[in-house]
Amino acid sequence: MSLRKPPALHSGDRLAIVAPASPFDREAFDRGLAELRSLGFDVTHDDTIFARRGYVAGEPAARAASVTRAWSDPTVAGIVCARGGYGSVQCLPHLDFAAMGATPKVFVGYS
Repeated sequence: MSLRKPPALHSGDRLAIVAPASPFDREAFDRGLAELRSLGFDVTHDDTIFARRGYVAGEPAARAASVTRAWSDPTVAGIVCARGGYGSVQCLPHLDFAAMGATPKVFVGYS
């Protein structure tokens, strides 16, 4: 299997912010959005990013669906995780890796 590299990001590109793992501080999130916008990116997210379920940012299927929506959106050049953490692994069974591999995108996350 050969993997294609995603195109590099440029000022003006659209980034989708997702929360596949832990919840986050809203003020820090807003500062991060402002920083990405100051770098010239068009930043988007859906309201599911603010869900909470114990120590994670909502139900695993919902978190994976948010990643899938961002990956499937042809206007999105890259995906940035609001926060990393243990909960990310819960999303794995709900992701369509074949579809994701067919449309390479920059995916930024940390833990």
